[in-house]
Amino acid sequence: MNDSPRAVIAATGLHTPEHALSNAELVTAYNAFAERFNAANAGAIAAGELEALTPSSSEFIEKASGIKSRFVVEKSGILDPDRMVPHIPERSNDELSVLAEMAVKAAHEAIARWGKPVSEIGAVICAASNMQRPYPAMAIEVQQALGIDGFAFDMNVACSSATFGLKTAADFVASGSVKAVLMVNPEICSAHLNFRDRDSHFIFGDVATAVIVEAPDQAGGGWDILGTRLKTVFSNNIRNNFGFLNRAAREDVTAVADGPRPDGITDKLFVQQGRKVFKDVVPMVSEMIVDHARELAIDPTGLKRLWLHQANINMNEMIGKRVLGREPAPGENVIILDDYANTSSAGSIIAFHLHNDGFAPGDTGLICSFGAGYSAGSVFVRKRA
Repeated sequence: MNDSPRAVIAATGLHTPEHALSNAELVTAYNAFAERFNAANAGAIAAGELEALTPSSSEFIEKASGIKSRFVVEKSGILDPDRMVPHIPERSNDELSVLAEMAVKAAHEAIARWGKPVSEIGAVICAASNMQRPYPAMAIEVQQALGIDGFAFDMNVACSSATFGLKTAADFVASGSVKAVLMVNPEICSAHLNFRDRDSHFIFGDVATAVIVEAPDQAGGGWDILGTRLKTVFSNNIRNNFGFLNRAAREDVTAVADGPRPDGITDKLFVQQGRKVFKDVVPMVSEMIVDHARELAIDPTGLKRLWLHQANINMNEMIGKRVLGREPAPGENVIILDDYANTSSAGSIIAFHLHNDGFAPGDTGLICSFGAGYSAGSVFVRKRA
């Protein structure tokens, strides 16, 4: 095993929105919408021109995903069958933006845990699946709000953004460019989710996480980063087509988005082919992890804990079995899906932040993400003395 780590995860932070949203609440809203849609289109449905919308249920959601609840920045708009979109008022340019505000809150916790002045941080990376705007970069706004010098930039690799951000931060530190890097992952996934789609209306939640990466000779405790690996393979099986070029197309996206059709903006929001994703991603990620461990002379079956991207309980369980070579013991393959749902890039960091106890110096674990792209990242860590 490599005993000369290039960088250290020194501290983490988490900001959880105040609004919890249960499966039962979501189901009530969706079913009310579906009932109205079916009634309004009864003639077309009877003629075979439209398919009736099938009701959802808490049992269906939990069996399909393992999700029981999630946190969102605003819930009343989601639960309104006439709207089914969170109500997040636009802020003036002089106010701290919503994503930056979430990131700053998570960063404050990480900085407090770190116990060092922000003057030692030389870079800020905002790594998330959906940015609030193209520019100025969210990271630069966070940098200003925290009083950090140096440089900052945004990066988007969908659900793998955090592990790509960790590698980037570790590379900056290893090169000597900076002493420490703050990486933040603010995710308002509820804003790009189609709550009128039975197959996906339950998947996402909102949250923000933060990680401080610093040089080994500067760090006290924390976690040695033993190695990082990234992988991408192009696929349309997870896609979101919403962007500035939409306004140059012929259709009126805003009008369609507010219209009654459940599939009116399907490809302008989160869309996935779930079965295809499962079939493609599980073996890709499992093989990447095992091969990466072999390269680092780490026995994957001896990993103390897996902190995987929180996409789907069935995917996580299958990857855990393949990596460990057995059924994971309770707590080995951390699951926070039941409370947080899928929070895109932040999921693996939430799992690591909340469940990294019980490690002795030298114990190893894995932070791993996977998602749209396809993209995947693995970060092996070792508890420091």
